[in-house]
Order: sequence, then structure tokens, then C-alpha cells
Amino acid sequence: MLVRALTREDAQAFQSLRLSALTLSPASFASSYEDEKHRSPDDVIDRVIQTENQAVFGAFAEDQLVGVVGVRRDLFPQHRHKAHVWGMYVAPGYRGAGVSKMLMSEAIGFAKNMQGVTQVHLAVAAANDVAIRLYRSLGFEESGLADDTFDDDLCMCLRFTHSG
Repeated sequence: MLVRALTREDAQAFQSLRLSALTLSPASFASSYEDEKHRSPDDVIDRVIQTENQAVFGAFAEDQLVGVVGVRRDLFPQHRHKAHVWGMYVAPGYRGAGVSKMLMSEAIGFAKNMQGVTQVHLAVAAANDVAIRLYRSLGFEESGLADDTFDDDLCMCLRFTHSG
């Protein structure tokens, strides 16, 4: 299994996997299939292209993209010390093989190397025990419950011991 940052050449594969994820696991994401299906190719490229403030990592089995996770720095100046994990997904046939842990390790490493970032945040469905166990094993701690109209999400935070 190869895990690496996605490039513009991976944008179409990312969008295809993302739409599949939104269809198969809609409660796991803040976005919906309807929100995402009309994104332009340029918009998708902008989402996946690595910059100093964001990256999307992909897990590849052979040449097939089977898992993704994004990480990006908070845009608000007073919150630039925070990064956020988003869009974690592994295709059903590849779950339980450590793919999520590999993806998360890459995302955490990227965030840790962002100048000034001292913590990484994520939200996970409160009922998703498997994901919560993974995040805890990586050092994330619960930081609260985000109650919204559709579901309860557990907010989790990983604090770095260095100052960036």
C-alpha cells in the first residue's frame, strides 16, 4: 500500500472516491453528494493540490485510490495554530488493514511540520467506535460534542508538544 500526497493528476480519482464515500457513508461527512457532485475539475484540483497550508493524502492499492484524508490550516488569523483533518475515508474492501492509520499518520506529520501549528482537530460521528479508537490510539482526545440537527459529532484534538 502506497500512501502519498495527491497531485492534480489524482483529482479525478479523488472526486470519484469522494462521491462514492458520500453515497455509501453519508452520515460520516459534513458535505453531501448533492453538494459535491457538481464541483468543477478546477475546484477539485484546488482541493487536492498540496500547499504549505493543506494537503490531501491518498492510499493506493496498485494504481487504484482506495483511501483519502485531508488536512488544512485554519484560515482565520487568530486560529492559524490549528489544523483540521477532513474527509477521512477508506473504501470498504480495504478497511481493517491499517490504511486509516497510515493516512492519519501522514496527515498528522504534515500538520506537525506546518509552521506554528500546535494542534490538529477533527470531528467524528459519536457512534463511530472504530474511528474513535483509531484517533485515540494516535493521541487525539475528546474535546466536546458538536450537536447539530442531523447527528452528534465528537470533536477531538491532538496537541503537539512543540511550538511549531
